[in-house]
Amino acid sequence: MGHILEIRDLQELAKRRVPRMFYDYADSGAYSEGTYRANEEDFRKIILRQRVAVNIADRSLRSDMVGEKVAMPVALAPTGLTGMQHADGEILAARAALKFGVPFTLSTMSICSIEDVAEATGKPFWFQLYVMRDRSFVENLIDRAKAANCSALVLTLDLQILGQRHKDIRNGLSAPPRLTILNLIDMALHPRWCLGMLGTKRRTFRNIVGHAKGVGDLASLSSWTTEQFDPNLGWDDVAWVRKRWDGKLILKGILDAEDARAAAGTGADAIIVSNHGGRQLDGAPSSIWALPRIVDAVAGKIEVHFDGGIRSGQDVLKALCLGAHGTYIGRAFLYGLAAMGEAGVSKALEIIAKELEITMALCGENDVTKLGRHNLVAT
Repeated sequence: MGHILEIRDLQELAKRRVPRMFYDYADSGAYSEGTYRANEEDFRKIILRQRVAVNIADRSLRSDMVGEKVAMPVALAPTGLTGMQHADGEILAARAALKFGVPFTLSTMSICSIEDVAEATGKPFWFQLYVMRDRSFVENLIDRAKAANCSALVLTLDLQILGQRHKDIRNGLSAPPRLTILNLIDMALHPRWCLGMLGTKRRTFRNIVGHAKGVGDLASLSSWTTEQFDPNLGWDDVAWVRKRWDGKLILKGILDAEDARAAAGTGADAIIVSNHGGRQLDGAPSSIWALPRIVDAVAGKIEVHFDGGIRSGQDVLKALCLGAHGTYIGRAFLYGLAAMGEAGVSKALEIIAKELEITMALCGENDVTKLGRHNLVAT
């Protein structure tokens, strides 16, 4: 642990420990990956305002997200196939997040099911929902999330069709991986990962298999997921979900001011400024570029969260300064999970928290909820 000082260290370790198709799934974007790269690069253009001779004792990172108290304004983002980065990955990530005091969001496309995570943690977590063509399956997912005592529903709006993800196509991404010669060689080069996977029964999409009509094996699952993302998804469907889900509702995938204003009128509790980690529309703006424009557009009518490109506590601080009420980390925690399981996720959270606290102090602030545009240098 001593040599792991930043998220990049966890990333390098993850790259050595996970088969290529699953590392590439976490570490790639759509098409030319321009938006994926911009998510990180645009953070570097934001200049912090250093202050001195200011009382920075008794520092606090405590805040809230959709009314839930959090140890810092960071949640674990919903990420598909998390359980293929490390055996039982969603369970391990949820445990680390809940121990740290931040929300964990389980993806519809997870390897561990809603019930798996609920049984293993015994605490409320958030659930991310895709609206599929099969509305009865969606209704069932919502009911299962209610039964698991999930405290918020995160509805993703930017995946009506799948983006053009070249690395995933070239790698023949599947869960579990198909037993081709190349895949067998790759897995043999990662014995630690293989041993973990042999020790768990969770190796496919357990929220879907056995729950969706006609899905009982890998072949039927593949065809089902290809057909089920719904290009007809509209604001009426958001209203339908709002009616069925009486808890906190968060809308993910907002990148445009007009969409943000529409989302603010749905009765949702928060929106997430996000371009799906650069994995959908390549050529779209970075999330951090879009953030202040969306904050201004909604003018306080709805809580604004942020997702995309966060690799440090400084990135978290910059998003908060630009108006985000809370932030999400996806790849940052996946690198930790792939590198060291639950301990790696905990380490990623510790790194983010330490960097956030130190940067906040050097900006002359001791309360994370007081950060704002006054902490940035106008350019």
